[in-house]
Amino acid sequence: MSATHTDVRGKAAIEPCGSPDHEDCGIRLALDRLGEQWTVMALAELSAGPRRYREMERALVGVSQRMMTLTLRRLERDGHVLRHVEPTVPPSVTYELTELGRSFAEQVASLVIWSRRRKDEIETAQARFDGRPTT
Repeated sequence: MSATHTDVRGKAAIEPCGSPDHEDCGIRLALDRLGEQWTVMALAELSAGPRRYREMERALVGVSQRMMTLTLRRLERDGHVLRHVEPTVPPSVTYELTELGRSFAEQVASLVIWSRRRKDEIETAQARFDGRPTT
């Protein structure tokens, strides 16, 4: 490398997962959740404390009952959420974050903060890209 070479990767270089010399770091497990539309919103809602199913459904405007159920079920399967059922008529179902879920929500919060701070830059870059002549 030349004396003028600059390392653009920064201090926190990310090693590619899945390469032959890199172990499975589990990133796909996190990305499976983050890739779902309602996960971040459900984590944000549960970060404030336990919520009943209907409270969650009302808070997540636009979510269907099916998607709400699937999102909570997947978060529960991954160990992020605990589901409590009270034997009442009708049954009362409450969800809360586990310790793992709280730590995941903290990481997701960092991404949300970053996206708020960089939203204008991203939209400007997209507009500049979209305005380029096609080659």
